[in-house]
Order: sequence, then C-alpha cells, then structure tokens
Amino acid sequence: MTDLPGRENDPNENPFAMFGDPEQIAAAMRQFADMLSAPPSSGPVNWDMAKNIARHVVVAEGDPSVMEGERRQIIDALNLADLWLNEATALPSGVSNPQAWSRSEWIEKTVPVWRQLCDPIAARMVETMSGTLGATGLPAEAQAMAGPLMGMMKQMGGMMVGQQIGQAIGSLAREVIGSSDIGLPLSDNAALLPGGVAAFSQGLETPSEEIRLYLALREAAHHRLFQHVPWLRAHLLGAVEEYARGITVDVSALEEQIRGLDINNPEQLQQMLSSGNLLKPEETERQKAALTRLETMLALVEGWVGTVVDGAADGKLPSSAALAETVRRRRATGGPAEQTFATLVGLELRPRRLREAAALWQALEADRGVDGRDAVWSHPDLMPTADDLDNPDRFVRGEPELDLSGLEASLKEDSAGEDSGEDGGKGTDQDAEKDKGDDKGDGA
Repeated sequence: MTDLPGRENDPNENPFAMFGDPEQIAAAMRQFADMLSAPPSSGPVNWDMAKNIARHVVVAEGDPSVMEGERRQIIDALNLADLWLNEATALPSGVSNPQAWSRSEWIEKTVPVWRQLCDPIAARMVETMSGTLGATGLPAEAQAMAGPLMGMMKQMGGMMVGQQIGQAIGSLAREVIGSSDIGLPLSDNAALLPGGVAAFSQGLETPSEEIRLYLALREAAHHRLFQHVPWLRAHLLGAVEEYARGITVDVSALEEQIRGLDINNPEQLQQMLSSGNLLKPEETERQKAALTRLETMLALVEGWVGTVVDGAADGKLPSSAALAETVRRRRATGGPAEQTFATLVGLELRPRRLREAAALWQALEADRGVDGRDAVWSHPDLMPTADDLDNPDRFVRGEPELDLSGLEASLKEDSAGEDSGEDGGKGTDQDAEKDKGDDKGDGA
C-alpha cells in the first residue's frame, strides 16, 4: 500500500528509511570510524586516515583494476613517446620503468610526495588552531592543567586537516591522467591511468591511440625535466614551505562553520569536508610573494612541457594541435592542478601565466635553438621571473648592452680641456718626452 500518502516511509515496510540515505550514513560512519581508530601520528596529519578517506572517495564511484591489455598499451605509449622526445629536447630520457595505475594505486604511490607537500602547511594550521583555541590567555596554573586538553585539541586539529586532505586527494584521483598533472611528478616512475585517459577522451573525435600517445608525451616530458633538473623539485617545495611559515587561521570563521554544523546530518558533513573551506588559511604579504614564486615556476614547467610536446608531435600526430587545445581548455576551466592547489595551498593557477610561459619558451627556442632553450634550466638564477613573463622579448634578448662610445668621447674632451686650461696648450711635447724617459727608467 505504498501508494497512500506518507506510506513511503512506513517503518513496517522500510524500517531504516527514517534515518535517511543509507549510503550517506555509511560514508559518514566510515569517516568517524577512521577518526576514532586513527593511532597517534608523529606528524601533523595522520596519513593512514587521510589515505583511507581518499580511497573511500575513489571506491564510491568504482575503480576497476588495470587489465593486462591496458597496461601494455600504456607502457608501449610511454616508451614510444620517450623516443620521440629525443628530437625535441636536449634533456636525456627520464622514463626507466613506465607503469599503468588504477586510481587506488595512484593514491598509494603518490602519498609520500603529498606528505612532503602538505605537512609544512598542515603543521602550521594545526599549531595555530590548537594554540588559539587552547590555553591562550590563561594563567600559568590553568595552562599546566590544560596540557592534556591541548594535546587532544592538537590531535583533533590534525584529524580535521587530514579529513580535508583525504577528501582533496580522493577527488583528484578521480580526474588525474598520470603522475604529473599538478606540475610536480608525484612518483619517480612515469605512469598513466587508463581510467583517466578514457575520461579525457570522452567527446573527442580522435583515435584513442593518438590521445594515449599525446598524453604519454606530456607525462614523459615532465619526467625528463624533473629527473635532470635536480634543483627544481626542492625549489617548488621550498615555495610551499615559505608559504606555510606565514599561515594564520581565521579561528572565528572556523568556529562559525563548526557551530552551524549538524553532526546528525551526514549530507551536510560530507559537503563541508569536501568543500575545502573547513580550514582556509589567511593570506599575508609574505605568503603572496611565495605563491607568486610558486605560480611562476609551475607556469614555466607547464609552458616548457607544452612547447617540447608540440615539437615532438609535429608531423607525427595529426591531431596534436587539437589535443593541445583540449589540454589548455581543461586548464582554463580548472583542471586537477588548479583545484588541488586551491584546496591545499590556496593557489589558483592563472591560464594567462601558462600561455605567457609557453610564448617565452617558444621565443627562446627560435632565438637560441633547442640546446640554448634547455640550458636555462641549468641553474635557478637563470630562470625567468614573473616580470619576464610579462616581457619575454627582454628576457630572450637580454638587457641592452651599455653603449660606452659616447662616454669615452666625453672623457677625451674633458681631458683635452683640462690639459689646455693648465698648460695653456704648451708643454705637451715636453711632457710626452718626459713620460718616455720615465718609461725607459722603469724598464731598466
């Protein structure tokens, strides 16, 4: 009799309907179970918990294992792409053990780099939160008594940050194509995800072999750069650490968000944890400078990769120009790199910077050739700055040399004038003879 009004929630027919969507309840219970069962961590984030949350996010939408045929296609594409890149860059190969991953494998294999990337920010956020919400302003006796409470609050802060990181990584895993989508290779091994390649290919009227090979070119190019520019990874992570040193948390806004949270509403909890707004650092001038440095370097990495891939694909992949445009549109609409850094770091890559970086590398290649273009990566002091992206011609041609001809002529005139004023135009020959004699004496 479910056709009668109100009978759709009759407990006699569905005894659990009154509690809401079972899948949402199960997701919330898993998150709470991860939080409660997580052992104390030596760092600011419990990465076992964050990894479990990320895996739950991926599995919820399905994550089939990589079939042997798919694995072979990916490995062959990466090997062929690496050969093509030999003609487009002076940097040697960076592909030694090409792999194909499922989304869950991507999470497992990239967590070590995520930890290195996120821990500095998480540490500052947890420290600021626990210090502000804890015993600040209390007498010394009260602070001593509040020691255990402070430890509990720091652990809760670490769990909250871990929840946000786990949600961000899980959401990212559903979209990534390989190990280098965010501009940093998250593994020493070049790898593509067949599921990510398939998602990228949807709606494109291009043979799947060409799409796979083009994406393999991008993956292999990233690995050449990071394998053979040893300072680059540390330079990027250093910018993140510099940003983290200036982090402060808007505690009043955080309290307002938590105060309005209904823990009995799994849907609201899920939305809050996945939105990236649970913990949002305030920006300072120091942080803005660090983010500008990070944004510029990531744009230079992406611009170089795009330039090299275009050169390697020219004449070999008929659809390379269309695929490059698809990648640019993906960036412009907020691809994985932009979303990840916006959530974890507070940085949104501007597509304008990427276009300007590509234009600079193309101009360098036209002026200095492939070897001269790639030689810029030999030292961080040689790299273009944000100002150079605004004026690439100045960087390519260098600052104009100082013209000393006019200055030299002026000095000669001044010297002639001084001689004329002191000697009245006389004695010049005598002085010259005297100088010759002095020279002979010195030579003796």
